[in-house]
This record gives sequence, structure tokens and C-alpha cells, in this order.
Amino acid sequence: MIPRVDFAGAAEGLSVRAVPVRMGHVPAEFAAAAAAAGFSGEADTVCDVLGGSGRMLLLGVGAGVGAAFFEAAGAAAASHALRSPALAVDVRGLGDAEAVGCLTGAVLRAWRYENLFSKPPGDAPLLSRIVGITDDPGLETRWARQAAVLEGVTFARDLVTEPSNTLTPEGFVRKLDRLASAGVELQVLRGAALREAGLTGLLAVGGGSAHAPALAVLRWRGEIAAAPVAFVGKGITFDTGGICIKPADHMWEMRADMAGAAACAGAVLALALRKSPAPAVAVLALAENATGAASYRPGDVLRHAGGTTIEVVDTDAEGRLVLADALGWVLREKPAAIIDLATLTGSVITALGHEMAGLFSNDDALAEAASAAGRAVGEPVWRLPIDASHGEEIRSDIADLRHCSPQRGQPDASHAAAFLREFVGAVPWVHLDIAGVESRAEASDRYAKGATGFGVRLLDRLARDRFETPGGG
Repeated sequence: MIPRVDFAGAAEGLSVRAVPVRMGHVPAEFAAAAAAAGFSGEADTVCDVLGGSGRMLLLGVGAGVGAAFFEAAGAAAASHALRSPALAVDVRGLGDAEAVGCLTGAVLRAWRYENLFSKPPGDAPLLSRIVGITDDPGLETRWARQAAVLEGVTFARDLVTEPSNTLTPEGFVRKLDRLASAGVELQVLRGAALREAGLTGLLAVGGGSAHAPALAVLRWRGEIAAAPVAFVGKGITFDTGGICIKPADHMWEMRADMAGAAACAGAVLALALRKSPAPAVAVLALAENATGAASYRPGDVLRHAGGTTIEVVDTDAEGRLVLADALGWVLREKPAAIIDLATLTGSVITALGHEMAGLFSNDDALAEAASAAGRAVGEPVWRLPIDASHGEEIRSDIADLRHCSPQRGQPDASHAAAFLREFVGAVPWVHLDIAGVESRAEASDRYAKGATGFGVRLLDRLARDRFETPGGG
């Protein structure tokens, strides 16, 4: 859940207040307390002042300009006020982007997943209301657009957090009713429809599970008579590794292997709630990679719907097989561009760590637009190469392709991207490998612990910047 956001002209009746402070501009009434604490407004610092009217949190933003500094400050305010039922954030005197950023940071930092507790833990956060103190009567209206995006982020975070015994492929489909209620069209392919469509990768990966796979298609029609922007998401609701089974250590984290699909669904929800004029389609490849009598095997050869034959090397590299099906399927929508998201490789974590996602592309303009969108919303990406040698490494001796290299110590993220590129034709395409950024192991002043919803805000911003005007894309 995330807190409700209200707006008021004053903080009367609220015992915890927060105000952003630029470097060297500490409010006079708090100057003595700030000086005693060594606080001057430096970025990423907080001074907690207790007075007769309650707590005042002074939020250092340094000399920074722009939403990012203020989003970090808002997050710090929420982090220090989690045990309070309400928090007032004074955004008077801030620019529009700065005010919205400050409130955004507070809302996202206060997110938590409480659905499965029989009773709240003793140290559970209580923050359920954030009040923006403003003298701008138009801020509440402008905030509504951002609130729609944050609902999409929350939807994705909740999906990623839900355990796999309830968030099966069919359980995921049921969650998509939320989008249908917002005006999104939902189509689901199951069983015979998957076979008829030739989605052999999805059927193979899901074949070993008692929970049948599905392909979910979300369509937001928008208002512009233009080709849709397409989002494609890996939705492995649990990944045992299949016959190439994973080690037991940390296997529980594989409930998050559907974070790419969750981000795509959250982004479409955001577009629908804010009534984006851009048409969009999302294709979610949903399966559980389990072991069973019908599991697919290393050495199997699958025939893709487009005719390409694929040798299976490692059943724990299942994500690229289901994505190949989804990418091939979305071409029938004649998209203006395709962006796929997947927790795909450990290789990208080795390269980039846990602070940014890997970006691969066949189109420089789209790649730069996606990178710029990520920078704007605090979801950074770094472009990585697809070299000719990476394509050579996925050639098979017995089929057209093999889906990964059998060698260890290889640039697997680039190999995976080279494989996926085979299924997008000439359509501008970006692949985001979000392994490592889909969740956070620990909380901080800036971020909540757990699922991040990474990708929702990036996709929403990309749609806004590139696809919401006629002729965009």
C-alpha cells in the first residue's frame, strides 16, 4: 500500500512536518537547532527538530535543481516518519516539478506490502497519509497525473511481492482485472490457443508445471490514430531452473522472476489512469518453470512460430524462450516500437550491479529516448553492446539458433539480447535486462525494502515524451 495524498494550506493538527532546505537557507526559526546539529542544507541530510508544535524534519537538498533532488528529500522525510500516521510536507515556494518530486519520493518510500500478515508486526509502519502544504491551487490537479503513475508502480510492486503459490500464471491473469476496470482491453491465450499460435517456447517452459502457461495481451487504445508502442514482459511466476535446477540458496527470490511483466502491466495501468492519448499494447508471457514429467530438456529443438528452430542448451535460460514467443506475437500488432523488460541474466548484475539496468537496442534514437526517460524518473539504464561475435555464439550445429552459449564466463546478457533481436524484425526495439534492480535487499532513507516496480515510470515517461503526439515514435 501507499499513503493517501491530500493538500492543504497549513499543517494544523499534524505533529510531523517536513520542509526542503537549500544549502545555506535554513529557516530562521530552526537556525539554532540546525547549527547545533551541524545541518546546513547539504543534499541527502536530515535534521530532526523537536519543538512545542511537534517534529520538524529539515530536508537538505543542497544547491540542486530539478525533481530528483526533491524526490530524494521527500523519501527521506517519509523514512523518518514511518511510525507516524500522517506527515505534512511543505512544498510552498517550490517549482511544479520539485513539488511533485518531493511528494513522489515520500509516497514511494512509504510503500509496504501488508497483505499476508495475520496481524501487523509491532514495528510496522503507520504512515498512511501525506499532506502537501501548498499555496498553489493548481498543484492538486497536476498531482493527479503523477498519482496515476504511482498507482501503476504500486500495482507492479505488489505483484512482484506476492508469493508464487497464489501468483501462478492464472493468478497473474486474475490480477489484470484491475486494468480492465480502467478501460484496458484484456485478451488471454491459453492451452489450444497457444498451440494454434505456435508459441512453443512458452508451452515448453510451462510444460513441467501443474499451473498452465498463458499469454496475456493488454491494449490501451488511446486517442491518437497511430501504431501502438509495445511493451513485452517476461512473466515467470516462479523459476526453479527446470531440469537444470537452481541451487536452493535464495531460490525463494525467484518469485520475482515476473518483474518484467509486472512493470509492463503497471505501465499500461498508469497510461490508462492518466488517460494517455498514446495507443499501447503489452504482451506478457506467463509461465512457471518447474520440473515434472513433461519438462522440456537440454538438447530439445523448438520451432518458433516464425519458423526459426531453436536448440535448448540450459532450461534455466527460459526467459529468452518465452520472450521470443511474445516478441514474435506482438509483431502482428504492427507496433511503432517495442520495449521488452525481463529479469534475464546474472551477467548484467556482474556488469552493472544493482543501481541500473542494462539496455540493448537495434535503434539509436529509441535507445537514447529510453535512456533519457530513465534518467528523468530515477530509473537509470546503461547501454551494452550486441556485437557480431555475440550473434555467432548463439548459432547451433543442429538448428538455426541455440538460445544461450554452453560456455561459462561468457557475456550472457549480450548473448541473450542477440538472441531476442532475431525475433523483432526491423521494428525499433529496446531490451531492458532489469535483473538486480527489480528489488532492494535493504531499506534506506531513499528507498523502501523489497520490490521497486522498476520500469513502470520509465515506460510511462517514454510514452509521454515520444508517443503522445501524432507522428511521434
